[in-house]
Amino acid sequence: MAKTRSQGRDRGPRLLEYVLPGGWKVLVGRTDADNDRLSLKVARPGDWWFHVRSTPGSHVVLQCPRGEEPDRETLKRAAAIAAYHSKAREGGVVPVSCTLAQYVTKPRGAEIGTVQIRKEVVLKVRPGVGELVTEDTNDLT
Repeated sequence: MAKTRSQGRDRGPRLLEYVLPGGWKVLVGRTDADNDRLSLKVARPGDWWFHVRSTPGSHVVLQCPRGEEPDRETLKRAAAIAAYHSKAREGGVVPVSCTLAQYVTKPRGAEIGTVQIRKEVVLKVRPGVGELVTEDTNDLT
């Protein structure tokens, strides 16, 4: 898996980006602040949002081109990335919550990195990123 680092550390969230088969992009927050920005500012309403249930970990967004819907295998690969970037990395089969990004909100007064979701679907996956290409990125808005 190849990793590269972007320049300009002051701009935007620090995210990891994976490319799934078919060209689907998956973005991963690295800190609570990155998770907030990714989930609430970067994610578009039709994108899919992922997080391991009841365990600390990164927020993950599967970017969806307009008019396209990911198949179940693509959703499960994004869920596996969410599991990999969590404290459940070594946990065998892990339940991952997913929903459309439009159903992710921040409760008033909630701590940074905390969101609430509606219309949740739970996928059970093994954590992993396989041979996916990833890079660090700072310039997403």
